[in-house]
Amino acid sequence: MRRWVAIATALVLSGEAVGIVLINAVLATVAENQNMSLAGLDPDAMSTGTWVMGGVFGLLLVLCGLVALLAGARDRAPGRLGRVTLIGCAVVHGVLGAVTVGLVGWGAFAFMMLVLALLVFTLLAYGPGPRAEDGVSDEAGPAAARTA
Repeated sequence: MRRWVAIATALVLSGEAVGIVLINAVLATVAENQNMSLAGLDPDAMSTGTWVMGGVFGLLLVLCGLVALLAGARDRAPGRLGRVTLIGCAVVHGVLGAVTVGLVGWGAFAFMMLVLALLVFTLLAYGPGPRAEDGVSDEAGPAAARTA
């Protein structure tokens, strides 16, 4: 089941990346067509900044989706950098979920919490297992060793 959740997480993050890029494209177009300045900022700078922000956010979401997809395809836990990437993505979705309740509404909040749940489940399903240096092994414990 963890493999399918990781693949679903990758698909949802990829779809979200497309949505973020499209939203920022609309915002950049509106900022450019308004030809108004905000606190003295150049309208072209605002439009360019919005395009760049949409592209960067989209790439980051695609990167997180690729990490989840590789974890699901290989059925192995992502490496340290991959886990940090997924944890950062989960934190951002949690914070943005809290913000979207007031700004957008409960539907957007539910979507953000769904993505957060998929990320957390992917992280927990591929969490670190017991390791030999932690004192956990497949061999018998000390009591069994004394009786042998």
